[in-house]
Amino acid sequence: MAHTRTTTSLRRRLRREVPGTVGLLADARDFAAMRRYRTFPFDDHTTYLRETERLLRTLAAGGTHTTVTLFDPEDYAAYCAETGLDPDTRASRSRYTAEIAAARTRVPYRGQPLDELVPLLVGAAVRHATREYATLLLADAGRCADCGQDIGHAAFDQATRAVLRILDGAGPGTHHLVLSVPAADDHLLAVLHTDRTGPDRPRLDSPEGSEFVTVLAAGLARSAPGGIVLRTSGPGAPDRLHGWRLAHGRLVPLTEAEVFNAYCTDADTGEPLPPEPGVEYRAGFDLAPDDGRPGHH
Repeated sequence: MAHTRTTTSLRRRLRREVPGTVGLLADARDFAAMRRYRTFPFDDHTTYLRETERLLRTLAAGGTHTTVTLFDPEDYAAYCAETGLDPDTRASRSRYTAEIAAARTRVPYRGQPLDELVPLLVGAAVRHATREYATLLLADAGRCADCGQDIGHAAFDQATRAVLRILDGAGPGTHHLVLSVPAADDHLLAVLHTDRTGPDRPRLDSPEGSEFVTVLAAGLARSAPGGIVLRTSGPGAPDRLHGWRLAHGRLVPLTEAEVFNAYCTDADTGEPLPPEPGVEYRAGFDLAPDDGRPGHH
């Protein structure tokens, strides 16, 4: 009997060492699509979300490290068709969740309620998709017809230097950069938030930094239009706004008036907006020689 109790205790301890992944149907339409499967146990999205949150809390209380990923019913059906799995089984849903979590985006559960977790998860998924698409655009850029240089690699190097030059020129403070590049039927958006409190040069080795540089490189490689806006905050001083536009494969500083107009115009209606109090609208500073100018001929 004592041996049985010891074995059971060891199994429980071992179970706590195994990380878990939960595939979440955050969208009501995705939830409705899963109801066609007989083995899917829920018929109400609100109840499903409540029970999922309860499960996450139980796993966290037991010391299990749990991550959450978005469950895509359409992709799940395609996955089952490709792998020959029966989509109407719990085992197939579990296998799909484990495999997409390893290959795509997941967010660690730290006890936050679902209404806080879902926006984090959706945002992470959007950023992942943006980076994948921008990477595809870079790969498709090919080689320069004149010099043979790989345009994508060159654009990535130039984008890295340009962003570092922006952050270096902005000086100490909290920096928030927003990048927009039109692509096909949509816009690629990337955001970078950094803090500089000392003399060390800024770094771009975070996932956010890598995504920002990749999107900028895609815009430079394709000579697409677009723009970057920099907002710098610091103690005891007004926020400073700077801007640049993408033109013919390089970053061109905006004038003070252009920065003002960009911030003080409603993007949907074109109507003027009042200036933001405590903000200085400044021209973008010169980034030469690292302005993203194409390195190939």
